[in-house]
Amino acid sequence: RLPPTILINFISLFISIPLGLIFGTIAALNRNTWIDHVISVLVIIFISVPSFIFGAVLQYTLTFAWPVFPTLYDSQAVTFAQKMHSLFLPIVALSLNPTATIARYLRGELIENISSEYLLLARTKGLTKAQATVRHALKNAMVPILPMLISSFVGILGGSFIIEQIFSIPGVGQLYLRSINLFDYDVFMMDGVFYTFISLLAGIVVDISYGFIDPRIRMG
Repeated sequence: RLPPTILINFISLFISIPLGLIFGTIAALNRNTWIDHVISVLVIIFISVPSFIFGAVLQYTLTFAWPVFPTLYDSQAVTFAQKMHSLFLPIVALSLNPTATIARYLRGELIENISSEYLLLARTKGLTKAQATVRHALKNAMVPILPMLISSFVGILGGSFIIEQIFSIPGVGQLYLRSINLFDYDVFMMDGVFYTFISLLAGIVVDISYGFIDPRIRMG
């Protein structure tokens, strides 16, 4: 049961990180313009609406209305391309929320750093706006963002519960819900231990990562 769950969760995280950084940077550099307003509205929608709602909408739109992707997970898929084709919709549904979350926090941190005095000093020394943003503002803005990326994996993992059920993906999330419906307490307890372990491990990694990301922070 682990490979499908790990596949969709890790790919969703790897997709959401660069997209969130890109949209957050674009929104910060175009503050109070129509680009910033459009991205902010999309961020609010993607954060507010649960991932399984997007999964249901994508399933209806791109499998029933326009049959571009398969309705359910193809268990007979052999090649990686075939698996990605059948897992495209659940991966997109799981990627929207963390992408919006990363973009939201990065926008706020970048705006704060762009308006700071040290960035103004970098501009007066001859750096362009792009150079000052990439070399200084973006680097400092990533200090609170990077630990959040690790904790985002736990959120994606929790969202895959119902997504796996909607798209009939034979993963740990589907096994968890099925064990509840069948009153299979042994499997239910083992799945609970698994998700608790992942959550605690992510919390420990986040705490440790602060000291590596920001040298000013030292663990007592």
